[in-house]
Amino acid sequence: MHHPLFKLINMSTSSDEGNCSSQSACGGANQEKMYKGVWCRRWGKWVSEIRVPGSRERLWLGTFSTPEGAAVAHDVASYCLRGSTSLHKLNFPSMLPPTARTDLSPRSIQKAASDAGMAVDARFITSRETAPNNEALNISVDDYL
Repeated sequence: MHHPLFKLINMSTSSDEGNCSSQSACGGANQEKMYKGVWCRRWGKWVSEIRVPGSRERLWLGTFSTPEGAAVAHDVASYCLRGSTSLHKLNFPSMLPPTARTDLSPRSIQKAASDAGMAVDARFITSRETAPNNEALNISVDDYL
């Protein structure tokens, strides 16, 4: 059985370094909204932010090289802000790190989310550089966090 990101990593290895600025690299405008809380900047970086429940405040989660990194950052922040009621709405529920907690300050949530997203980014970039010619990758959840 493959990890839920297996197919996405395999797709990412064939794209232009995860850059979303061109239609071919991004797969068209629809890919910009393929993950909750993630969108693509014109210059090719993926970004994520989330609203704080019960307020108009937003938490900036960061800028990422891959849409998957930004999606994981959003997932961590969503869980930290909303708890287990958010599990069915996460992009990658199985990728939620065991260290994600619901008793963190907004600043700590930003850091936890950014760290998780950067870890996934680093793994995607590394796998992209080491995978020869779109060869299928065998990656487990433990490889990410």
